Amino acid sequence: MLTAHPQREALHNEVHARPYERLAAPLVLSHIALVGPQADGARDHIADLLRKRHLPLPAEDANHLSVDLGGVHLRWEKHTEFHTCTFWKALHEAPESFDTPALADVPQEWLAAMPGQWLVGLHMLVRGDKGAEGQPRVQQLVRRSLQEESLVGASVMDHDAEVYTDLHLAADGFERFILVANGMSPRRLGRGVQRLLEVETYRMMALLGLPMAREVGAALMHAERDLANVAEQIRSAQRQQEPELLRQLTQLAGQVESLYARTHARFSASSAYFELVQRRIEELREQRLENLQTLGEFMDRRLAPAMQTCVWAARRQQALSERISRTSNLLRTRVEIEQQQSSQELLDAMNRRQRAQMLLQSAVEGLSVAAVTYYGAGLVGYVAKGAKSMGWPVSPDVTVMAAIPVIGLVVWWGIRRLHRRVQLDVDS
Repeated sequence: MLTAHPQREALHNEVHARPYERLAAPLVLSHIALVGPQADGARDHIADLLRKRHLPLPAEDANHLSVDLGGVHLRWEKHTEFHTCTFWKALHEAPESFDTPALADVPQEWLAAMPGQWLVGLHMLVRGDKGAEGQPRVQQLVRRSLQEESLVGASVMDHDAEVYTDLHLAADGFERFILVANGMSPRRLGRGVQRLLEVETYRMMALLGLPMAREVGAALMHAERDLANVAEQIRSAQRQQEPELLRQLTQLAGQVESLYARTHARFSASSAYFELVQRRIEELREQRLENLQTLGEFMDRRLAPAMQTCVWAARRQQALSERISRTSNLLRTRVEIEQQQSSQELLDAMNRRQRAQMLLQSAVEGLSVAAVTYYGAGLVGYVAKGAKSMGWPVSPDVTVMAAIPVIGLVVWWGIRRLHRRVQLDVDS
């Protein structure tokens, strides 16, 4: 009865696109994340593994997959700029070391050919012996597997679990997490594990902006120095130097805008990933364990300053761009004022020349009237002499004298009429 939006069903199902896994302790888990344009071929790579094991292939538009490979379970997710693979293996007894991770049951040739650049890697031991009886064994495992000087630990999920890590890369290039839970439902345990994996994945994705922020800082230092030099030269620059200064400002603005366009997306992504890290840590609802720092405290001390560096670099770019714009506007205003002064001086000179031309024109017109009157009087004299010889009673000199005023007035009137006609043509 109603006209459905073309994306209604897809948008509705989006909240169910990546459901949490049902996990039961004990188990071992390995998680990797890869970035880069090559990661777009991850779906085909996953399909090759499934095809060899005669398992259903993922859909062409699938961005999520959860499948049992036989002894080890795989969860694959495709995100905007990275993809993740999580492998876990259920155990009958609590794991006592990281010697046999879940990745050990994955074909190593297939794993080595995974498309993309490896960014995140961690192994996690999930135990189910939380409590007074299992605490000594857990403490021994923590001391044996993690570095005590950088140990991070907290009680999470309303005291239903404890997490330990040192956030260091071990000899195999993977971080190590120990999660101790007891009595948690499979769905709740799956949510807790997923949040821990996302904290580490988003932390590394957020840090991708830090090298770029350092690069930007060095580039902006040179640009700010160049801008200061140009601004100092503007104060004492001569008119002939202004075009060169304006060229330098334009070139500097192009460099800063190019740098901004190249880094803005990365800085924005880092800010978004950092926000996700903070949100996932809040969802863990951490409580302090003994004298250990929590994940939230560690991120506030170590990750937050790096993110502030990215924010500062982005703001510094914006501020420098605005400063260049203001300096350019100042120089352009100065050039425009000087141009207006030059134009005013040119107009004044033109007005002076026009007044001189009008004076000359008036003098020429007076001379023209006198000259035409002279020649006209001469013609009248010839006519009067001829008439005198034919019996005209008036003297030729008297006739010329009487004709001169008439001729002068007629010539003057004719010139004035010609002026009015020319003016009318110009105005129209």
